[in-house]
Amino acid sequence: QVQLVESGGGLVQAGGSLRLSCAASGRTFTRYDMGWFRQAPGPEREFVAAINWSGSNTYHVDSVKGRFTISRDNAKNTVYLQMNSLKPEDTAVYYCAAKISSSPLSQALRYDIWGQGTQVTVSS
Repeated sequence: QVQLVESGGGLVQAGGSLRLSCAASGRTFTRYDMGWFRQAPGPEREFVAAINWSGSNTYHVDSVKGRFTISRDNAKNTVYLQMNSLKPEDTAVYYCAAKISSSPLSQALRYDIWGQGTQVTVSS
C-alpha cells in the first residue's frame, strides 16, 4: 500500500495560482487511481478531481473545471493539482487520496488511502 504526503499549500490572493503535489511511497503507484479532495471548516469533504492510473482519464468537479487541472508523473510517483484563478471559496485543507484502479474515478467513497492534508488559503 502507498503512503501519501502532500505539499505546496499556502496563502495566495484571489486570482492567483498554486500547485499542490502529492508524493507516494512504494513501488506500486501505478496500481492506484489518485484523487484530490478538500475540506473547508465543517463536516463535509468535497471531491475535487481524480486521475486514473495511467493519466489517460481525468475527472474534475464542476466548480473547478477550467481552473484546476490534475496530472500525474508515474516516474516520480507524484500527482499534482494545478490551481489557477483561485477564489476565496477555494480555501480549505486539500487532501490527496488513492484507490485501487478497479472502479470509476468519480466514486469518492472508494478512495481509502489518505495523506495528511495541506492548507490552502485564498484571500480576497
